[in-house]
Amino acid sequence: MIGTRAAARYAKAMLEISVEKGTLETINKDMVFISDAISQSEDLKVFLLNPIIKGEAKFNALSEVFATTSAQTIELFKLLMHNKRFDILEAIAAKFQEMYDLELGIQKAKVTTAIAMDEAMEAKVLEKIKQISTKKVSIENIVDPSILGGFILRIGDQQYNASLANKLQDLKRQLTN
Repeated sequence: MIGTRAAARYAKAMLEISVEKGTLETINKDMVFISDAISQSEDLKVFLLNPIIKGEAKFNALSEVFATTSAQTIELFKLLMHNKRFDILEAIAAKFQEMYDLELGIQKAKVTTAIAMDEAMEAKVLEKIKQISTKKVSIENIVDPSILGGFILRIGDQQYNASLANKLQDLKRQLTN
């Protein structure tokens, strides 16, 4: 990823300032919003990476696109304009979210399912997470039809594979041995 060291420094500064001002939750919501918007819009990504477009034009556009964000986030945009670093905005938002989770002791759980999780599936996954981890966990759902059914749960360096594809693969191994 472009400028990850610089992004980490900006994210750390944002985290420290937001903790100091008591705006940690608000800034995290802003960073999630920014991260989602950039990852979902190829046009926005190209716009931010384009070296021909002046920083002031990028600042004005971002101020309008993210008009609902806090004044502290707008200050970040001003700083990025001044330092000509709009190209790392997405990385800053991602790093901030990682640091936010560390600050609050939240562990990320990635749950891969064949279809989007419903409430029953989420309850089953949360039950498994309680067996594995004592920390507070946030769930990220990844949809991968190739697992056929069930789910694959990853928390840190642990993985629990309850997918149908895995069970079929195990059955195949048993039959071939």
